[in-house]
Amino acid sequence: MAESSPLVVAGGGIAGVTCAEQLALLFPSRRVLLLTASPLIKAVTNFKQLSKALEEFQVEEQASTVLESRHANIRVIQSAVRQLQSAEHQLWTEDGGQYRYEKLCVCTGARPKMISDGNPYVLGIRDTDSVQEFQKHLTKARRVAVVGNGGIALELVYEIEGCEVIWAIKDKAIGNTFFDAGAAEFLIPQLAVEKPEVPIACKRTKYTTEEKLENEQKRGRGGEATELGSALGPDWHEGLKLKAAKKFSHRVHIEILCEVKKIYLHEEFKQLGGVSLAFPNGEEDEQSTELNSDTWPVYIELTNGKIYGCDFIVSATGVLPNIQPFLSGNAFDVAEDGGLKVDDHMHTSIADIYAAGDVCTASWKPNPLWQQMRLWTQARQMGWYAAKCIAADIGGEPIELDFCFELFAHVTKFFNYKVVLLGKFNGQGLGSDHELMLRCTKGCEYVKVVMQNGRMMGAVLIGETDLDETFENLILNQMDLSAYGEDLLDPNIDIEDYFD
Repeated sequence: MAESSPLVVAGGGIAGVTCAEQLALLFPSRRVLLLTASPLIKAVTNFKQLSKALEEFQVEEQASTVLESRHANIRVIQSAVRQLQSAEHQLWTEDGGQYRYEKLCVCTGARPKMISDGNPYVLGIRDTDSVQEFQKHLTKARRVAVVGNGGIALELVYEIEGCEVIWAIKDKAIGNTFFDAGAAEFLIPQLAVEKPEVPIACKRTKYTTEEKLENEQKRGRGGEATELGSALGPDWHEGLKLKAAKKFSHRVHIEILCEVKKIYLHEEFKQLGGVSLAFPNGEEDEQSTELNSDTWPVYIELTNGKIYGCDFIVSATGVLPNIQPFLSGNAFDVAEDGGLKVDDHMHTSIADIYAAGDVCTASWKPNPLWQQMRLWTQARQMGWYAAKCIAADIGGEPIELDFCFELFAHVTKFFNYKVVLLGKFNGQGLGSDHELMLRCTKGCEYVKVVMQNGRMMGAVLIGETDLDETFENLILNQMDLSAYGEDLLDPNIDIEDYFD
């Protein structure tokens, strides 16, 4: 009897590696192929279930041989997908390889949306190589412009030291993806203080690229050396030196409600006779920076009319799902955000093809307390669940939607504060028919709950509040809390005992 075609996973990031490992465990006698553009894969380690819905883990970059030694039935192919022929159940890789599959899971992640393509002074940050490029640029930088308001931008602006930062955001307040203007106001003072000398112990990961593998990537694979590696995971900036030459810690100026209108290189700007602005509220020792303003290699013009010179620009304006190699000749349903549409079994619109992580868009009717956000936690959950769905399909068994899709839950860190986001934490989709309850202790904690018809629908917890699990249970149980009123957030009441 001929051997059946392997199970194939495309993408070596968190979703892809999680899916491949789970498939290897579920089908120990089946071949599992993992196709990846990068010489390193992202492995989830030290996984901790903090509560029913909240989880924390480390992400380690490992050589593909580590994964192969851990699972005898996994083979890693270091080459990106070039073309898919879904009708024939086969795909080709950039190195000329041809692979048949029984089931395929697309986990190729997303790439940064770049505000300018091909400009050497505009950097996108997505993988380890791009972080190293950023570090190299930063060492001698006097001023950097950061464009964007998501997680990478938030982390970068806080981590950069010894360099002026112009931060351009299209919203009224920082961190619009994650929290409201009140939480933003709570966090902003951190940009005016010295960062702690000793970094707080990182519960997740440091990112290192083994030099041998890095050289191999640049040397040996022709055009593929330009392929993006898989996305950074949690705490990617921990352990990295993001310090420029100047002696100060933070110097950040925020330009709100604006986007990039135009980017000028030095010669172009000089010929136009343009005038750039000094850094707002610059200290005296920095006035010399502006005296040499004609030495800026790049200038950024914002839609509010302001122009700033800088040494380089970081484009952190979000991501676009990496679906291009799979589209030609295949009738995928593609969502408005550019992701492959998947149903509640992570199945795409094409038979035997699944998708998980940043590359896909959840297109089922979601639980009222859950929404998709392209985060590391959801990449791991989707990769794990996609493998379970593939196994159920092969075995002809039904499968229920996993619990992780019942409640949105994410724990991270911004500006050195622990941040927990639960449910409809920003009132997403609730319309005007909801109310907010707040508790804020300056420099210590910020607690916001979203209430609708007496029930808790979401929460933002910044700082060590110890309310994570209690609020998670109250959101999941949908208990009527009308009778408790303001007592819910009274710091003198032990809320945990209250609902034991």
